[in-house]
Amino acid sequence: MASWTRDELARIGTADELRIAPVRDDGTPRTPVPIWVVRDGDDLYIRSYRGSDGAWYRAARAGHHARITAGGVDKDVALAEENDPGINDRIDAAYRTKYGRYGGTYVTPMVAAQARATTLKLVPRP
Repeated sequence: MASWTRDELARIGTADELRIAPVRDDGTPRTPVPIWVVRDGDDLYIRSYRGSDGAWYRAARAGHHARITAGGVDKDVALAEENDPGINDRIDAAYRTKYGRYGGTYVTPMVAAQARATTLKLVPRP
């Protein structure tokens, strides 16, 4: 399994937004959309603000692959569902810390049960 370089982790993890383009069945990327991304140790995670109703999330979950761009890094990734409560607690804290300046209107939905259920780990593809 491929892993992130220190540079990629730093650049993506500190980027304010990540652009994600889920991959269609035929291998072509969909139109990229901006979303938030957080880092937990050597891993990167994303969630759907709209929960499972988010269009990008439905496409990503169907194909489990995407093209991401953030912090000057372009990368093909696999998307792995993350259901571990302890990891999700740390991801909640990361969202609050990184995006707290936007206030509860935006951060609260990102740490609510509906969004937590959409947590995806970004796994770099070689």
